[in-house]
Amino acid sequence: MKKIIFTGAGVAIVTPFDENNKINFDLLGKLIDNQIENGTDAIIICGTTGEGSTLSHDEHSEAIKFCVDYTNRRVPVIAGTGSNDTAYGITLSNEAEKAGVDGLLMVTPYYNKTSQEGLVLHYNRIAENVSVPIILYNVPSRTGMNILPRTYYELSRNKKIVAVKEAGGDISSIAQTIALCGDDLSVYSGNDDQITAIMSLGGKGVISVLSNICPRVTHDIAALYLNGDTAGSAALQLKWLDLCNDLFVDVNPAPIKEAMVMMGIGVGACRMPLAPLPPAKREKLRNTLALHGLV
Repeated sequence: MKKIIFTGAGVAIVTPFDENNKINFDLLGKLIDNQIENGTDAIIICGTTGEGSTLSHDEHSEAIKFCVDYTNRRVPVIAGTGSNDTAYGITLSNEAEKAGVDGLLMVTPYYNKTSQEGLVLHYNRIAENVSVPIILYNVPSRTGMNILPRTYYELSRNKKIVAVKEAGGDISSIAQTIALCGDDLSVYSGNDDQITAIMSLGGKGVISVLSNICPRVTHDIAALYLNGDTAGSAALQLKWLDLCNDLFVDVNPAPIKEAMVMMGIGVGACRMPLAPLPPAKREKLRNTLALHGLV
């Protein structure tokens, strides 16, 4: 059995920007503290929700190093270092390793994409050149690339590839993957509306957007299941299902950042090309936040 980086709820933390559209490190530190104080089990920095795709190379490295140093081993830190260029993915990963991360989150190649055989070559090549564990990241709606269960099995044979953040939404495919890979590949839900469902199949937790504004709730959904209270986990999952859905009323992370601003957390806007929410979507999100007493 491979070492599990974390179980429970990891936050795909936003990258806050100041009025000059620069990383607000002071606020990032406060966000990290709030997550840890409310039970979050891991910090995932520079992922999709952290707008890693619009950070410069230097910003990317600085954000990872800051997160590692500030977290100071209180919880594991996992860095988004995936790329559609295998060589650049290795470069980013090596820099994250030097910063002291506990793991790497590596999205499938996007735009140029690849075949399933190409995925095996891509990830195994990266694994040959890093020393920390790799979490694969499957999010077909954004990349146009889907990792199939048999490909997961092939990749799970690599000792450096330990887990996947699965955001494909196909429960049947996830079940097949877990059946094929067993303890050689931990599965984290990449969708906040499927935490309990995926854990019921053997998943280890979630890498969450919801946790940015509801860290204790997200932690408890996973923790209740891990502690044997399946019904309690399911009830909490269903109670917050509307907010899980409305945080994707537009392209992530635009809704979560707007929700945080509505709650008085000055994380700033998303960098272009992401746009502010149109009025109807903003109102829908605000109403759901109000329903849960968050605004």
